[in-house]
Amino acid sequence: MPRTLIRKNPSNFKTLPLFVEATPEGLSYQSIGMPLNFSQTLQRRRPVTVPDSERFALELANLGVSVRLTLHWQNRDYWVLVRQRRQDRGDVVLKLISGYVPAHELNLPLHTATQEIAEECLLETPEGWLSGRFNDTWLPAPYSAALHYREALPFRLTPLSGSARPVRCANMPLLERPRAYVHLPTASLQLIYDLRLDVPKEAKSLSLFHVDERLEGDQLVARLDRKRPDLYLMPLQDGQPLAELYTLKKDQLYPASTRGLYLAESFARQEGWLVKDERIRWKDWVRQQGLSPPGKDSGLARLHGKAKQLLKRIVPRKAARP
Repeated sequence: MPRTLIRKNPSNFKTLPLFVEATPEGLSYQSIGMPLNFSQTLQRRRPVTVPDSERFALELANLGVSVRLTLHWQNRDYWVLVRQRRQDRGDVVLKLISGYVPAHELNLPLHTATQEIAEECLLETPEGWLSGRFNDTWLPAPYSAALHYREALPFRLTPLSGSARPVRCANMPLLERPRAYVHLPTASLQLIYDLRLDVPKEAKSLSLFHVDERLEGDQLVARLDRKRPDLYLMPLQDGQPLAELYTLKKDQLYPASTRGLYLAESFARQEGWLVKDERIRWKDWVRQQGLSPPGKDSGLARLHGKAKQLLKRIVPRKAARP
């Protein structure tokens, strides 16, 4: 049975609409108008059109932030994706860890991004849940009232290389140079940070879970469902993704089905500063990336093959019968 971790009043959340200016050299945004609550923001997320994908000026409903999180575990790298039922768009997708940027953090969306990791990506060991640090700053432990966190063994977040085109809040360049795009169907500006999460080597029997807030009546409710971990790992090879998905439970990777799967719009094709699609089918994204669908040569199969080869070296063959 899902476990309720926290309840919030959604009216406490406030954000601000934006005025965005873009050129081929860079993009800048600044807040306009009065703060909006969650439902007011959703009402403003209506499709917009832009004639030039590289040069425009327009008003948008909100600022969103996502993290392309590379998890380093047992000497391998994985992208972290989470499953979300998007109530405002009536679909289910795998997406990057993401959230709305509140009004008081519009000039520091990186802080929102690290908060979202602490809220959405939970790492469990038999001794408790792992806390995290970004450089020298501790991440919050948002569910400490319901879960036991291990402060002695934190995971570590570090920034990876950022986008080539700068993004500014007013005249201030954003730290770590996130990738930016305007999502036309929702009239929103989206920022994507590249971050790396290093799992400590001492963390044994690791399991990963996704926790997301859902609007239920007049409350935002976050629940942990062990039967639906909803956090997926996409392995990387030489920095490039493989067309494979896994869940992680007690140090064991389990293949996840991609049948009928959709990815969120951050995986769709970007033209200039614009993304026009709501989502993209998994198989279309795999084709666009030039990836091979998993088969007998999948990552787990390769690992299994290596294990068999190692076993043959250790265990001598039986003598042939006369």
